[in-house]
Amino acid sequence: MSYSVTKSSTFLIPPSTPTPSSTLPLSSIDKTAAVRVTVDFIQVFRHGEEPKTAIKEAFAKALVYYYPVAGRIVESHPGEPEIECSGEGIWFVEASANCSLEDVNQLERPLRIPKEELLPRPPKDAKFEDCVLLAQVTEFTCGGFTVGICFSHLVFDGLGAAQFMKAVGEMARGLSKPTTPPIWCRETIPDPPKPPRGPPPSFTAFKFETSVVEISLQSINNVKDEFTHGTNQRCSTFDVVTAMLWKCRAKAISSSLKPDDEVRLGFAASTRHLLHDILPSVDGYYGNCVYPVAIAKSINEINNASLVEVVSLIRDAKEALKTRFVDWMMGGLKDSHYNVPLDYGTLTVSDWSHVGFNEVDYGWGEPSYVFTLNDDINIVPSAIYLKPPAPKQGIRLMLRCVEEEHSKVLCNELLKLA
Repeated sequence: MSYSVTKSSTFLIPPSTPTPSSTLPLSSIDKTAAVRVTVDFIQVFRHGEEPKTAIKEAFAKALVYYYPVAGRIVESHPGEPEIECSGEGIWFVEASANCSLEDVNQLERPLRIPKEELLPRPPKDAKFEDCVLLAQVTEFTCGGFTVGICFSHLVFDGLGAAQFMKAVGEMARGLSKPTTPPIWCRETIPDPPKPPRGPPPSFTAFKFETSVVEISLQSINNVKDEFTHGTNQRCSTFDVVTAMLWKCRAKAISSSLKPDDEVRLGFAASTRHLLHDILPSVDGYYGNCVYPVAIAKSINEINNASLVEVVSLIRDAKEALKTRFVDWMMGGLKDSHYNVPLDYGTLTVSDWSHVGFNEVDYGWGEPSYVFTLNDDINIVPSAIYLKPPAPKQGIRLMLRCVEEEHSKVLCNELLKLA
């Protein structure tokens, strides 16, 4: 049987009451970190009662408080995007699938419904790159549903987008206002002098293999215990999983590199805890609060290091973040902090397991599964960390970080630790 989704015409959901009309600036972090990248994700719920109507009305109410989200991204000066609070609203799609979630294996990989059918896009006469957020609710014959979201990384980081979606959930559950009042205040973040621009980066298109590997909670806790026993310190799940992946990938690609060749790890670390003296409240701020962390070692060093030693490298890099971030805000860094080579030696990781999308409740409990797909990323090796579908625990790795010749070794090495 062929599984398909029937979509309504895309329409706008404006705020339910009038909102301020103004043009708001974006922060220097927004403009430096994200440019106009869009991010897609899908929440899977096993039960709901007329979710299209409930969520549509909830968006309208939440947009009263988050009125910039109902606006559009504009550029009055080239390279200086800002938000025009026009009150137009977000694009919304109502959709129905001709199958149950069970028919499509709860949307586990490989997807039996193309992701494009579960995600919203604006009408042809609207500029996709100007939109702040779009949403689609798809109902399945079993009574389950999905919420597909596309948001602009220029306006939100992951925590900020999750904050907004939690507010939508609160409106759907009958709250009169969000429990966390939203804060814009992008202009309070310093705008340090920009270092001279170098030549544009060159990109190589790779043929990455897509793999899914699950790391059990027990395995993660075992490494945490080992780290604590050896150092008298604690480490996070992110530290452990990242150390596992970086070490396993280094071994997998060793056959194609020399022992002294460099392998690099890159990830975006949250800096919200470093903005308490700058923002009126960190809790309600939903802009970008990230700063890149990069670590470079020879492949021989990573291959010969223990997991505990690699965890220590990651923790040391995170500790150094405070100094580098403050130096950047004060204009003290003379080089570009986004200067990580985008080649096969670089692994970038993104942790979606604690962002907050798994905690959104529209009235029928939290989602059973939240996922994003990076199948079209072929420039830089990447991995995304997800919570596996309930009731499983641990971390699900969505991998597009090696080509076919290294894929089997990588997965086998990870499974030894899983």
